[in-house]
Amino acid sequence: MLNRPAEDDSSSEEGSQELEESIKADPLPAEPPSHGSTTSYKKSLRLSSDQIAKLKLQDGPNDVVFSITTQYQGTCRCAGTIYLWDWNDKIVISDIDGTITKSDALGQILPQLGKDWTHQGIAKLYHSINENGYKFLYCSARAIGMADMTRGYLHWVNDKGTILPRGPLMLSPSSLFSAFHREVIEKKPEKFKIECLNDIKNLFAPSKQPFYAAFGNRPNDVYAYMQVGVPDCRIFTVNPKGELIQERTKGNKSSYHRLSELVEHVFPLLSKEQNSAFACPEFSSFCYWRDPIPEVDLDELA
Repeated sequence: MLNRPAEDDSSSEEGSQELEESIKADPLPAEPPSHGSTTSYKKSLRLSSDQIAKLKLQDGPNDVVFSITTQYQGTCRCAGTIYLWDWNDKIVISDIDGTITKSDALGQILPQLGKDWTHQGIAKLYHSINENGYKFLYCSARAIGMADMTRGYLHWVNDKGTILPRGPLMLSPSSLFSAFHREVIEKKPEKFKIECLNDIKNLFAPSKQPFYAAFGNRPNDVYAYMQVGVPDCRIFTVNPKGELIQERTKGNKSSYHRLSELVEHVFPLLSKEQNSAFACPEFSSFCYWRDPIPEVDLDELA
């Protein structure tokens, strides 16, 4: 189960009250007593399994509202989304700056000025991967204060009607300047990404590897993805020119458009209920546009 801001603020008050009541009903256990009779407590924003069960979440995104009441500011509300995924879901990790955008620094600035600074073909590729049953997780070293702006950019990306698939957005819980310095100046975003992705990986069974593939734009991203178990054959990095490189075969340069043509091979269909990833499989080149199988006399083969 993952969190990120929601697309709209139309969440119901009942969901907010239910969340608040569930937290109050089951307080988190206190830490073991220390120094005799002294008892210490630890704050946590994570719900227990029983508290999560009381929310009655549905598969996929669930819009919720968090609220806090203070004496001077009254009640403040923050909309968000809780994602409920299956234990056997396959996750594709995607960086944002330099991966969806064409550069790290300009990718944060130019979209705010209305300029499209997105790699061509990435929306179509991600949409095709999502259609084959894979979940998307957007992980960036941007500061948590840029959540609204980053979420707005992901919703704004549109390639001739094709948009990016919806997924959790994980941002660094630090200030804007420290996150910008770590991402652009130091160029060490892997510190946050390794901790964040390992935390998400621990939500799944120890024997399961939830991360299927990953997209980045730097060697630091490759290092972080390999640390959390993503196989190098499904780690892709893109440069400002839009050239896509597979980590295992670095000499072979491709593109988002080219990978879209091979998406059925690299990201095969996961759903067992469907027999093809085509919209109309009965008219595919395999089923329709081919010569009929010749009739064979089985008696002559005996």
